[in-house]
Amino acid sequence: MVKLIHTLADHGDDVNCCAFSISLLATCSLDKTIRLYSLSDFTELPHSPLKFHTYAVHCCRFSPSGHVLASCSTDGTTVLWNTQNGQTLAVMEQPSGSPVRVCQFSPDSTCVASGAADGTVVLWNAQSYKLYRCGSVKDGSLVACAFSPNGNLLVTGSSCGDLTVWDDKMRCLHSEKAHDLGITCCDFSSQPVSGGEQGLQFFRLASCGQDCQIKIWVVSFTHVLARSMEDQLKQFTEDWSEEDVSMWLCTQGLKDLVGIFKINNIDGKELLNLTKESLADDLKIESLGLRSKLLRKIEELRTKVKSLSSGIPDEFVCPITRELMTDPVIASDGYSYEREAMENWISKKKRTSPMTNLVLPSVVLTPNRTLKMAINRWLETHQK
Repeated sequence: MVKLIHTLADHGDDVNCCAFSISLLATCSLDKTIRLYSLSDFTELPHSPLKFHTYAVHCCRFSPSGHVLASCSTDGTTVLWNTQNGQTLAVMEQPSGSPVRVCQFSPDSTCVASGAADGTVVLWNAQSYKLYRCGSVKDGSLVACAFSPNGNLLVTGSSCGDLTVWDDKMRCLHSEKAHDLGITCCDFSSQPVSGGEQGLQFFRLASCGQDCQIKIWVVSFTHVLARSMEDQLKQFTEDWSEEDVSMWLCTQGLKDLVGIFKINNIDGKELLNLTKESLADDLKIESLGLRSKLLRKIEELRTKVKSLSSGIPDEFVCPITRELMTDPVIASDGYSYEREAMENWISKKKRTSPMTNLVLPSVVLTPNRTLKMAINRWLETHQK
C-alpha cells in the first residue's frame, strides 16, 4: 500500500537528487541550491536553502552521522556543509576543473569520493579537506559511485557503461563493460555474503543501466585480518592457498589464467617460483604478452615480500619500483619517488602522475633531503 503524504515544490528547476539522514531530507537542483527539510513535519530548515554553487547541483549525500552534507556541481566543486547551521565547511575543487557529477561518503566518514565528467575520481580527506588519492577511467563521465560496507572498496560507474572497482589507495582492481548504454546507478548490499573463504569478504553489488537491465554482482576482497608484520608477510608468500592465488589473478586482470593455475595446483609457493620457461613449457601459456604481464605481476609480489620481510617503512619505498629509495625527489604531484625511476617515467612521455593519473603541472624534480636523511637514519639503525 502506497500513500502520498507530502509534496515539496520549493525548487525553481529540475530536482536532481535527494538524500535522507536520520532526521533530515536533502534535495538539490538545477537551480544551484540545496534544500534541507525536517522529517518530523517536512518544514524547511531556517538556514535553507544552502547557496554556494554557481551552476547546477547534481548530487547530495549525508555523512553516516548526518552532521555533514556533501554536494557537487557543474562548477567543478564538491562542498561540505554543516547541516545544523548551514555553514560551509569546505570547498574542494576537482583537480581537473571538470563538472562533478556524483559524490559519496565512506562508511566511516573519513573520506569523500567525487566523480567528474572527465572520468576522474578523487578521494578527499573529510577531516583535512585535502586530496588523498585520485584515479581516472578511460572513457565517459563518472555518474555513479558506492563504497563497500567496510570502506575498503569503491566502485564507480561511467556513462560509457564501465564498472570499475578501486581499493582504498585508488588502485584499479577490476574494470569491465557492465551496461551497453551507460550506467545510471550502483550500490552495495549492507551485509557481506556468507560462506566465503577464510580471509576473503564477498559483497553483493547492483548496477543499473540505460540498457533496461539491473545486474547483480559478487565483489570479493582479500581481507587482511591482522596488521602484524607476520600476517602481512603471509598475505604475499607461499602461505597462499590455490584459492588465494585464483583471487589474486582476478584482481590483477588475469582471470583467464585461473583455470590453468587450478589444473596445475599452483599455490603461493609455486606462484613465486614461476619463471619465463615454466610459464611457456609447463603451463603452456602461448601468449607472449600474457606471459610478460604475469611475470611483471609476480615480480611485484616478490618485491613486496622483500620489502615486508625487511620491515622497510612504506613511505621509504618508491611507488614506481617498490624498492627502498636512495635518491628521493618530490614531483609536482606532491609525491616522492626514486630520481632515476621518475626520470625514466617522464622520459617515456608519461606526463601523468604515477599516483594520481593526472597530468603533471611540471616535470621539475626537487630533492627530498628530509626524506633522504630519514632513510639514512633508518638504515644506520637496521643494518648494524
